[in-house]
Parts: sequence; C-alpha cells; structure tokens
Amino acid sequence: MAMAGLYRRVLPSPPAIDFASNEGKKLFIDAIQAGTMEGFYKLISYFQTQSEPAYCGLATLSMVLNALAIDPRRKWKGPWRWFDESMLDCCEPLEKVKAEGISFGKVVCLAQCAGAEVQAFRTSQTTVDQFRQFVKKCSVSDGSHVVSSYHRATFKQTGTGHFSPIGGYHAGSDMVLILDVARFKYPPHWVPLTLLWEAMDTTDEKTGQQRGFMMISRPRRDPGLLYTLSCRNESWNGIAKYLADDVPLLLKFEDVKDIKKVIGIVCASLPSDFEKFIQWVAEVRRAEDGGTSISQEEKGRLAAKDEVLKQVQETGLYKHILDFLSSSACCRRLSSLTDDDNFHKVAASICCQGAEILAGKTGSAGCSCCQETCVKCLKTDDNDNKPVAVLSATVLSGQNEEKVDVLVPPSLVKLGCGVSNGTGSGCIKLQKPAGSNILTALLLALPPETWSGIKNEELLRETHGLVCTENLPPLLQEEILHLRRQLYLLKKCQENKVDEDLSAPSI
Repeated sequence: MAMAGLYRRVLPSPPAIDFASNEGKKLFIDAIQAGTMEGFYKLISYFQTQSEPAYCGLATLSMVLNALAIDPRRKWKGPWRWFDESMLDCCEPLEKVKAEGISFGKVVCLAQCAGAEVQAFRTSQTTVDQFRQFVKKCSVSDGSHVVSSYHRATFKQTGTGHFSPIGGYHAGSDMVLILDVARFKYPPHWVPLTLLWEAMDTTDEKTGQQRGFMMISRPRRDPGLLYTLSCRNESWNGIAKYLADDVPLLLKFEDVKDIKKVIGIVCASLPSDFEKFIQWVAEVRRAEDGGTSISQEEKGRLAAKDEVLKQVQETGLYKHILDFLSSSACCRRLSSLTDDDNFHKVAASICCQGAEILAGKTGSAGCSCCQETCVKCLKTDDNDNKPVAVLSATVLSGQNEEKVDVLVPPSLVKLGCGVSNGTGSGCIKLQKPAGSNILTALLLALPPETWSGIKNEELLRETHGLVCTENLPPLLQEEILHLRRQLYLLKKCQENKVDEDLSAPSI
C-alpha cells in the first residue's frame, strides 16, 4: 500500500548551490577565511526547523532572537526561558498564522515586541547595493542578523512567500547562504545575492506590499523586568484604543482642575478587565525543579523586580494615585485595584497563572482549582542568610496536578509575626503587584501627548512633571519606555498598520 506524503524536495541547482555539496563546502571555507561567516556560528547553534508549514516567519524569528541571546523574560517549558514559535503571538494569533502564514510587517512587529532592535526595508525603500552592505555588516560580526522575506519561485523552488535568515556571505562570487528553516523541504543553500534581491522584489498578494529584509540586533535596553502588555485577552483591542485615542479626547473636553480629577477621568471609563492587559512578569518554576534553595540568578532577578517596585512607589504620581484610590471619588469598578485581597485569593490567582505558563497555555481557561496555597521561606545558595519568600501551591487543571512555586519580590510580602521554613501562611500578608503600582506604571507609559489637551496651563505643567520619564531612575525609566513601545506597537496592530509602517517606536 502506497504511503501518501512528500519526503523532501530536490534543490534546483542552479541557481542554488547545496551547502553540503563540494562546491558549497568550498564557498563556505573561502568565506570563513575571508572573515564573512562570523554570524553563522551563533545562527547554526540555534538553527531550527519550522514546526508548521506556515511557521517560517516564526521559526526564523525565534532562531534569530535566541542567537542574539535576548531574554524573553518568560518561561518556555520547565524552568527554561527560551524563544519558541508558540510564544510569538503578540501581533497575530497563532491559529491565523498556522492557516494563512504571516506578513513581513507583522514579523517586524513581533521582533520589536520581543525587545529586539529592528531596521526593516521593503525593496521599494532601498537598493540592492544597500542590501549588500547590510549583509556584509552582519557577516563580519554576530551582533546582528539579516532576515529575508522572498518568493521561492525566483530560485525555481516550489512554494510561494518564505522567510529565512542569511547565514553568511561569499564576497568573491557575491553569494549569500540561506539557512532555510523549512529543512524538511530544502537544505541550507548558497544563492547569488542579486537573485535573492529579485526574489525579495516581489509583491505579497495578501498585503499588496513589496517583500524585503530586516536587520535584527540586540536591544540597547533589556525588555521589561516586572510589567508587560498582553494581547492574549480579547479585550486588549478596546483597551489599547481607549488609552491611545479616548483618554486624550476626554481630557480635552473635560474641565479638569487638579491631578485627582485627571486620574479620575482616566479611570472612569477604564475597562474593568484592564489588569489582563498590563500584567506582572512572574518568576515561576515547578516545585521539583527548584528544590529548597534559590539560585544567585533567581535572587538577582528578584532584587531587580523589587527595585522597580520601590522606584514606582517613590514617584510623585504613585502618591497621587494612592490618594485617589483611597478616596470616595474612586469608582467601584476599580475596587480590584486595592491591595486588600485575602491571601488565598491572591495566591490562587498567581499560582494558576504560573501553572498555565509552565504548561504553555498562557491565557487559557483551563485552571480550575488551586489548593494548599502557602508561603514558605527558602535560603539562597550563597552565604546570604536573608531568606526569600516563595508562594507555593498545588494547581489542578483537568486531570493534571502541578506543584508550582512563584518567587515573590520582598516588598510584596509583609511578615507580621515572622515566618518559619514551614508551609503555613501564619501572619503573612501577600500583596499582588497590581493596584496603585500597576496603575502608576500604566499612566507613566502613556505617550506624552496624552496630556496635551489639559487646558489649565499650571495643571498641565504639573502633570507633565509627574509623568516625565526623564525624571525617573534609569531602571524604572527602561521599564516604562518598554511598556510605551509595546503600547505603540499594539496600537499599530489595532489599527492594522503594521504592514504600512515598519518603523520602530520613536519614544
């Protein structure tokens, strides 16, 4: 009985030259000797095969992000933070990518959302000579990589639009090495740079735009330590529009006299589930992975998170928000922003989210029950005698049981009567990193022009002084600018402009 399906394709040669052929090996050795394969080593270390036929853009991007050693600040599986195709969903739902593929502009957007620096060009915006300069630049160092979006037909290959990274350059023959992520179909291969340009200089029928290339580099600033914006909840579209478009109009048409009124206007129509839009980046691990101690790396990240929280609470805006939330002017819809939630409720919520992260089901509704929530103190694996608080729970999801640890920044745990190394919650009060902290971070992240509609000039100056990022400590400034970049990118997604505007956020 015949077995249906395809086993690889024969690489059309010419125009391509198989990387593993004698001619391909000679090109490789020549390029190494010429010093134009420096980017190859990092890329080949993280080379992967796309897991779905339409995931070439996602596989290419996760490969490049890992090669650049960009920390995703979230877990992939087990204790590991790692970029995987399944994590690249902030600009397009994975199911849609699986069915239809992804556009050039949305891959650019994904790279920016991941915290990378991106220079992107369609062929209509640049020249083949400029493209060659970018390829040469990336071939002599491993700090940046070029990703190409091209049409396979130009190389006489089957298929249509495709993404792959460029792994090296041979100056003598003016050829580039394509590390094709569809390894089930074609092996890595050399092609003439000018022919790759022709393959990029084609039109994507879905967007009506030319294809092109992007150079992806490590960010000068690390992505957010404590907060991140999420588009996994269905309401993100409306929240992004409210913050970017509606708030400036409300401030323009309302007669505001003081800061409390400004905050009140922003909060009055704030969607009740906005906390699903701005989320805490938690330190989560399976209980069996962590043992009875905290590593130096974990301790360092906790200290950084704690410092960000402290810096948020030291801002002038935080004090005004705290005053507003404790006043009668605060509406009932914001009652969830107070820090008075009981221990079990907060612990259950955080541990359920942690279990979802570890299971790769972030944003799902599968977590049904959280049992045995407690706080325990663990020692670090150095000589520091100061213990670290760990929130532990047993989470039930369907038939599965998961024991989860969430490492808690010290400022979120108040010890009333002291805590032993046991498992009881005792006199502990656990504060979730939401409420006044999250609202402060969100308002600081709004674009400066948000407040320009305030008519009272003295109040406008006071507001600008409170939200000005230049006045913030460096660590908090980086955190807020990261959120602002995310908001800018999500607004572009919401307006469906990612394929029209490839530029990075200017903040």
